[in-house]
Amino acid sequence: MAKIEGQITIGRPVEVVFDYVADQTNELQYNPKMVRAEKETAGPIGKGTRFKSAVRSGGRTAEMLIENTGYDRPRLLASTTTMKQMDIAYTLKFEPVADGTRMRWSGEVRPKGGLRLLGPLVTWMGTRQEQRIWSSLKSHLEGAPVGEG
Repeated sequence: MAKIEGQITIGRPVEVVFDYVADQTNELQYNPKMVRAEKETAGPIGKGTRFKSAVRSGGRTAEMLIENTGYDRPRLLASTTTMKQMDIAYTLKFEPVADGTRMRWSGEVRPKGGLRLLGPLVTWMGTRQEQRIWSSLKSHLEGAPVGEG
């Protein structure tokens, strides 16, 4: 198992950041590797909401099924991601700070097959990837008018 953790401060209100991140279809706007993101369940986003997504990595497209396993607006968003290559349990915590929102992430990655032997590499790559994704989110949201994503 690989553990990925980090944090970032985004200059937007906590509700704006939480709502934008909770809707996985928005990831297309700030993650250049995301090629598809669709909400699969009806109704408002919350615990039990599922998304089907795909990312391009290494010239291949990896399909993902993401399910919200925890939802406490605007403080906590937890999910599980199931992929052919790995499973991920992920938690995002949001807290208001003087200059916006502090978002902390923690993920437990369980590689499958031959990837299990590459735990330290998966941790290193995953940490770098998450930092890039959330830095891109920060740039995207801070460039938008307040109240919009």
